[in-house]
Amino acid sequence: MAVASAGVLAWRPRPGGPEFLLVHPGGPYWAKKDAEGWSIPKGLVEADEDGWAAARREFREELGLEIDGEPEPLTPCAASGKVVHAWLVEADLDVSRIASNTFEIEWPPHTGRRQAFPEIDRADWFDAATAAVKIHKGQRAILAEAIERLALRR
Repeated sequence: MAVASAGVLAWRPRPGGPEFLLVHPGGPYWAKKDAEGWSIPKGLVEADEDGWAAARREFREELGLEIDGEPEPLTPCAASGKVVHAWLVEADLDVSRIASNTFEIEWPPHTGRRQAFPEIDRADWFDAATAAVKIHKGQRAILAEAIERLALRR
Protein backbone atom coordinates (compact mmCIF):
# COMPACT_ATOMS: atom_id res chain seq x y z
CA MET A 1 0.00 0.00 0.00
CA ALA A 2 1.34 3.47 -0.95
CA VAL A 3 2.23 5.98 1.73
CA ALA A 4 -0.52 8.59 2.04
CA SER A 5 0.09 12.28 2.46
CA ALA A 6 -2.63 14.87 3.07
CA GLY A 7 -2.61 18.60 2.51
CA VAL A 8 -4.53 21.79 1.91
CA LEU A 9 -4.47 23.98 -1.16
CA ALA A 10 -5.81 27.24 0.25
CA TRP A 11 -7.01 29.89 -2.18
CA ARG A 12 -8.36 33.39 -1.94
CA PRO A 13 -10.28 35.44 -4.50
CA ARG A 14 -8.61 38.49 -6.02
CA PRO A 15 -9.76 40.86 -8.79
CA GLY A 16 -7.23 39.39 -11.26
CA GLY A 17 -8.09 35.78 -10.36
CA PRO A 18 -7.49 33.42 -7.47
CA GLU A 19 -4.29 33.30 -5.46
CA PHE A 20 -2.94 30.07 -3.98
CA LEU A 21 -1.03 29.52 -0.74
CA LEU A 22 2.21 27.59 -1.11
CA VAL A 23 4.96 26.87 1.40
CA HIS A 24 8.70 26.53 0.95
CA PRO A 25 10.47 23.66 2.74
CA GLY A 26 13.06 24.64 5.31
CA GLY A 27 16.53 23.24 5.64
CA PRO A 28 19.69 23.37 3.60
CA TYR A 29 18.62 21.08 0.74
CA TRP A 30 15.82 23.42 -0.36
CA ALA A 31 17.44 26.75 0.57
CA LYS A 32 18.27 27.80 -3.01
CA LYS A 33 15.40 26.05 -4.79
CA ASP A 34 12.57 28.31 -5.94
CA ALA A 35 11.01 27.06 -9.18
CA GLU A 36 9.45 23.65 -8.42
CA GLY A 37 10.56 24.05 -4.82
CA TRP A 38 7.26 25.06 -3.22
CA SER A 39 4.46 22.81 -2.01
CA ILE A 40 1.02 22.73 -0.54
CA PRO A 41 1.21 22.38 3.26
CA LYS A 42 1.05 18.61 3.68
CA GLY A 43 2.36 15.62 5.57
CA LEU A 44 1.92 11.95 6.29
CA VAL A 45 -1.43 10.54 7.34
CA GLU A 46 -1.08 8.62 10.59
CA ALA A 47 -2.59 5.16 11.08
CA ASP A 48 -6.36 5.34 11.58
CA GLU A 49 -6.36 9.10 10.89
CA ASP A 50 -8.95 10.72 8.66
CA GLY A 51 -7.37 12.40 5.62
CA TRP A 52 -9.00 15.79 6.15
CA ALA A 53 -8.04 15.70 9.84
CA ALA A 54 -4.44 14.94 8.82
CA ALA A 55 -4.45 17.81 6.30
CA ARG A 56 -5.68 20.26 8.95
CA ARG A 57 -3.10 18.98 11.48
CA GLU A 58 -0.26 19.36 8.99
CA PHE A 59 -1.43 22.86 8.07
CA ARG A 60 -1.35 23.83 11.75
CA GLU A 61 2.07 22.18 12.32
CA GLU A 62 3.68 23.78 9.27
CA LEU A 63 2.19 27.27 9.51
CA GLY A 64 1.02 27.68 13.09
CA LEU A 65 -2.41 28.62 11.69
CA GLU A 66 -5.81 26.95 11.71
CA ILE A 67 -7.56 26.27 8.42
CA ASP A 68 -11.34 26.47 8.40
CA GLY A 69 -13.79 26.49 5.58
CA GLU A 70 -15.55 23.99 3.38
CA PRO A 71 -12.98 21.47 2.12
CA GLU A 72 -13.37 20.24 -1.46
CA PRO A 73 -11.45 17.02 -2.12
CA LEU A 74 -9.24 17.11 -5.20
CA THR A 75 -8.15 14.09 -7.19
CA PRO A 76 -5.27 12.30 -5.41
CA CYS A 77 -1.96 12.26 -7.26
CA ALA A 78 1.36 10.46 -6.99
CA ALA A 79 4.31 12.60 -5.90
CA SER A 80 7.69 11.59 -4.47
CA GLY A 81 6.63 8.00 -3.84
CA LYS A 82 3.46 9.01 -1.98
CA VAL A 83 -0.17 9.43 -2.83
CA VAL A 84 -1.07 13.04 -2.06
CA HIS A 85 -4.66 13.72 -1.01
CA ALA A 86 -5.47 17.42 -1.15
CA TRP A 87 -8.41 19.61 -0.25
CA LEU A 88 -9.21 22.97 -1.82
CA VAL A 89 -10.27 25.50 0.83
CA GLU A 90 -11.09 29.18 0.50
CA ALA A 91 -9.23 31.13 3.17
CA ASP A 92 -7.62 34.54 3.36
CA LEU A 93 -4.84 34.12 5.91
CA ASP A 94 -1.97 36.39 6.90
CA VAL A 95 1.16 34.31 6.35
CA SER A 96 3.67 37.09 6.99
CA ARG A 97 4.58 35.34 10.26
CA ILE A 98 4.44 31.58 10.41
CA ALA A 99 5.35 29.24 13.24
CA SER A 100 6.55 25.94 11.84
CA ASN A 101 7.58 22.76 13.58
CA THR A 102 11.26 21.90 13.26
CA PHE A 103 13.22 18.83 12.21
CA GLU A 104 16.79 17.84 12.99
CA ILE A 105 19.46 16.47 10.64
CA GLU A 106 23.20 16.02 10.61
CA TRP A 107 24.50 19.28 9.15
CA PRO A 108 26.93 19.80 7.60
CA PRO A 109 27.01 16.19 6.36
CA HIS A 110 29.52 13.78 7.90
CA THR A 111 30.39 16.12 10.78
CA GLY A 112 28.44 14.38 13.51
CA ARG A 113 26.79 17.70 14.38
CA ARG A 114 23.01 17.92 14.40
CA GLN A 115 21.14 21.07 13.54
CA ALA A 116 17.44 21.99 13.73
CA PHE A 117 15.62 23.60 10.81
CA PRO A 118 12.00 24.70 10.37
CA GLU A 119 9.83 22.33 8.32
CA ILE A 120 8.68 25.41 6.41
CA ASP A 121 10.82 28.52 6.10
CA ARG A 122 8.28 30.72 4.31
CA ALA A 123 4.76 30.83 2.93
CA ASP A 124 3.23 33.09 0.33
CA TRP A 125 0.26 33.70 -1.92
CA PHE A 126 0.75 33.36 -5.69
CA ASP A 127 -1.42 33.97 -8.73
CA ALA A 128 -2.17 30.87 -10.79
CA ALA A 129 0.60 31.38 -13.36
CA THR A 130 3.28 31.97 -10.73
CA ALA A 131 2.06 29.09 -8.57
CA ALA A 132 2.31 26.77 -11.59
CA VAL A 133 6.02 27.59 -11.88
CA LYS A 134 6.78 27.40 -8.16
CA ILE A 135 4.87 24.25 -7.17
CA HIS A 136 6.67 20.91 -7.06
CA LYS A 137 6.13 19.07 -10.35
CA GLY A 138 4.47 16.15 -8.56
CA GLN A 139 1.75 18.48 -7.27
CA ARG A 140 1.02 20.33 -10.53
CA ALA A 141 -2.06 18.20 -11.16
CA ILE A 142 -3.54 19.35 -7.84
CA LEU A 143 -3.05 23.00 -8.75
CA ALA A 144 -4.31 22.51 -12.31
CA GLU A 145 -7.52 20.87 -11.08
CA ALA A 146 -8.08 23.67 -8.57
CA ILE A 147 -7.58 26.34 -11.24
CA GLU A 148 -10.02 24.54 -13.53
CA ARG A 149 -12.67 24.19 -10.81
CA LEU A 150 -12.43 27.83 -9.81
CA ALA A 151 -12.64 28.97 -13.44
CA LEU A 152 -15.94 27.10 -13.82
CA ARG A 153 -17.43 29.15 -10.97
CA ARG A 154 -17.03 32.50 -12.73
